[in-house]
Amino acid sequence: MSTELLLPSPAGLTARRQGDRLLLTGEEGEPPFSLEGTLQCGQCFGWWQDGEGWWQGVVGNTFCRAREEGDAVVFAGLRPGEEGAILSYFDWDRDYRAARELLCRNPVLRRAVAFAPGIRLLRQDPWEALCSFILSQNNNIPRIQKIVRALTALLGQPLAHPDAPGTVLHTFPTAERLARCTLEELAPIRAGFRAKYILDAARQVATGRLDLDAVAALPLEEARAALCQIRGVGPKVADCALLYGLGRWEVVPMDVWMKRAMAQLFPKGFPRYLRGYEGLAQQFLFHYCRLCPGALKSRAAGRAAGGTAPV
Repeated sequence: MSTELLLPSPAGLTARRQGDRLLLTGEEGEPPFSLEGTLQCGQCFGWWQDGEGWWQGVVGNTFCRAREEGDAVVFAGLRPGEEGAILSYFDWDRDYRAARELLCRNPVLRRAVAFAPGIRLLRQDPWEALCSFILSQNNNIPRIQKIVRALTALLGQPLAHPDAPGTVLHTFPTAERLARCTLEELAPIRAGFRAKYILDAARQVATGRLDLDAVAALPLEEARAALCQIRGVGPKVADCALLYGLGRWEVVPMDVWMKRAMAQLFPKGFPRYLRGYEGLAQQFLFHYCRLCPGALKSRAAGRAAGGTAPV
């Protein structure tokens, strides 16, 4: 009979290791988060769902297979010790219930949270997030996913899973591995003009000219400026790297959808009481405005719905 190990969890949630499975359970019969909402809301590009409902992706050096079963999110086929990286990646120790309650003080964000309450901000590897969002420039999500998958297959290390015979995933290549490439060697991933940008980023990180851990600790404007020194990186890509890879929750990346959403719904910016949670607010808002019909209306309707002055 398999042994069970309870792991530290926020109030109301439970994490337990049961044999080769990690089970994360929520409250009132609901899973603690949504895999689809979290993995398909534009913050990462390396996951997809197979025909049996399992989400497959790589966290560090771990081939993950996960799906929702009743009130639990289940990760299957884990080796000893792999649960730690997964819990960190899915930001398990943060109290999202309290964060959602804060966001829901605003009527617009209340609707956005209600549309997809199970979204979490992932704690991604800083280098992987930076490289992925450089590849996202002037691109759509399906094509970004295709390029990222081609990059990992070309330069990453192969990984197998005991429950998915015949399926091989690959680790995200390190900056050092990518830095040794030429543009010609990157041609198969079909990244176009973005290839020279990820090469410059890789070489800066590999040589230590750009220290991402140090960047994470800088004041926001200095951190943004440090990332914008990379060839082809502007404020939007820098902000994505800061939010999704360096944990800077005060950052609001501004793509076309967010520019429209902020102009219509929050023309004077997010309320002041959201300081430190702006990045989470934009993730809910981005997903809501992109997928919910009627979320974005006329400018007048947007202002009436919740575009009030910050308070």
